[in-house]
Amino acid sequence: MGLAQYSIVPVGKQWSVLHDGNVHGDYATKESAFESAAAAASLAIRQGHEVHLSVPGREEGEAALTRQDR
Repeated sequence: MGLAQYSIVPVGKQWSVLHDGNVHGDYATKESAFESAAAAASLAIRQGHEVHLSVPGREEGEAALTRQDR
């Protein structure tokens, strides 16, 4: 089977999931984007894929889960 990669990425003040070169969803928090990606990753595992899921750490001046203007 193939490799399924999911990355949580900032888009403006929101978060999205990058998968197969496409950005999916607008989430208010990093955690909600992660939960969406985890659900998709779970399905990919059941289908036999290797899964990579990445979430960026907090940047200086950023709230723990949400995007804020710096």
